[in-house]
Amino acid sequence: MAYLRLIAVTLLLVICSSAAVADVTARHAWIRLLPGSLPAAGYLELDNNGADSVQLVAVQSTRFGAIELHLSSEQNGIASMRRVNSLEIPAGKTVALKPGGYHLMLFRPADDLKPGGQVPVTLKFSDGSHLPVNFLLRDASGQ
Repeated sequence: MAYLRLIAVTLLLVICSSAAVADVTARHAWIRLLPGSLPAAGYLELDNNGADSVQLVAVQSTRFGAIELHLSSEQNGIASMRRVNSLEIPAGKTVALKPGGYHLMLFRPADDLKPGGQVPVTLKFSDGSHLPVNFLLRDASGQ
């Protein structure tokens, strides 16, 4: 009887996990590591293959203490950066998180992160879906 319950729970988890996969796919995901405990920056391209617009609303990884979505801009020769609560990914479109624009700020990196490695990051969307993405770790120069 316990075996049948285990199978039922496993099937339920598989069904729920499948339903939680986003219509969004990720490409070219990488993180620029900085020395010591300085925040890192994350970049990637997000393709919305769905019929509806979706918002990126949260980002999590066990390898960082906190992750925020930020927007860099320049006005009158002055560069600035601000936190934003979400990023719209229109249906059928690609949105790039890149240097000088939208990007992820990754605070309190784990001590053992090194260029050439990878870290798992989960992107969460306004429709309740989520997308696990492996980010390549690069040095401060982006190499």
